[in-house]
Amino acid sequence: MSAVVVDGDLHLITPEGPVDIPAIWLRDNAPDPMSRDATSGQRLFDIVDLPAEVRLTAATVIDGRVAVVFSPGGHRSAFDIPALVDAGTAATRLDFRSEQTKSLWRSAAQASAAGPVAWQDYLTDPAPALARVLEWGFVVLHDVPAELGQVTKVAETFGYVRETNYGRIFEVRVEENPVNLAFTGRAISPHTDNPYRDPVPTLQLLHCLHNAAEGGESGLVDGFAAARVLREQDSAAFELLTTRQVGYRFEGDGARLGAVAPLIRLDAAGRIREVRFNNRSMEVPLGDPDAVREFYAAYRMFAELLYAPQAQLNFRLDTGDCLIFDNTRVLHARTAFAAAGGRHLQGTYADLDGLASTLYRHEEAAR
Repeated sequence: MSAVVVDGDLHLITPEGPVDIPAIWLRDNAPDPMSRDATSGQRLFDIVDLPAEVRLTAATVIDGRVAVVFSPGGHRSAFDIPALVDAGTAATRLDFRSEQTKSLWRSAAQASAAGPVAWQDYLTDPAPALARVLEWGFVVLHDVPAELGQVTKVAETFGYVRETNYGRIFEVRVEENPVNLAFTGRAISPHTDNPYRDPVPTLQLLHCLHNAAEGGESGLVDGFAAARVLREQDSAAFELLTTRQVGYRFEGDGARLGAVAPLIRLDAAGRIREVRFNNRSMEVPLGDPDAVREFYAAYRMFAELLYAPQAQLNFRLDTGDCLIFDNTRVLHARTAFAAAGGRHLQGTYADLDGLASTLYRHEEAAR
């Protein structure tokens, strides 16, 4: 392992091969006490505080680290070499939401790997359940106390409640004058919630307080898996749904909400990162007739993949069950149910960043 300065930049020679790193990147990422706060790790300078032209004047490898000297000014710092070699993919790994970190499923049998977790086991160690949400897109907690407001207490074990126009808690039951079809006994096809918000709530929780109704079975579909199949079967349709913007609208109960986004959103590397799919609130812009027809053909193709019976995991939420799922990936559905007997769920929204942060803390503590 060796290091040399080439045209003012760093040239590392490692067992994996050569690595070239610009001097300006090294200066911006310098870990020394003059550059980073010892407690938070945050930078102590702005980019405009650095010289416009930064160069290296020396580089020396010592005990797995490379010590460098910058010009102008003679600032010194040292870097861990494995971390430098790994730095090219570090930013990508910060995004835990793309398909690369997920176990995708296209059937109930595949989804069964994300089995339920008992509430008491969750309280003892929440990490397995939270990891299921990130990897598989959902988890069901059994035997959660069937008490009013408990759903927000579940959310607060790992993050923060996202309050919306529906309130901190929304009631999922038959209402006399519903502002949303979810508050009726009608069947609801697979969809993601609140696509008319930007940002969309990334987590949803549904807690069953009582279910004696006939029907009302819950269903989940892995939207990432369906999008992957679409990409494999018809790349042109996939590209169309990842690039064509559509509108989402909701008006009611004093709220007027709208957002514009594609049905499938990708990250900079072209990986699936988000699905927004809600036939009740989507509006396709009118334009060139051929382009509109092409969009609807691709839209239908994606919907057929999402609605395929074999792709759906179906189950009944009984009293004390709490479903937590990734609202940017997993679509949820429900069969119709009769008001007689009663079915009462309470729901709330939260966000994936809080869940991921809590999981990280627990995993770090277990090491």
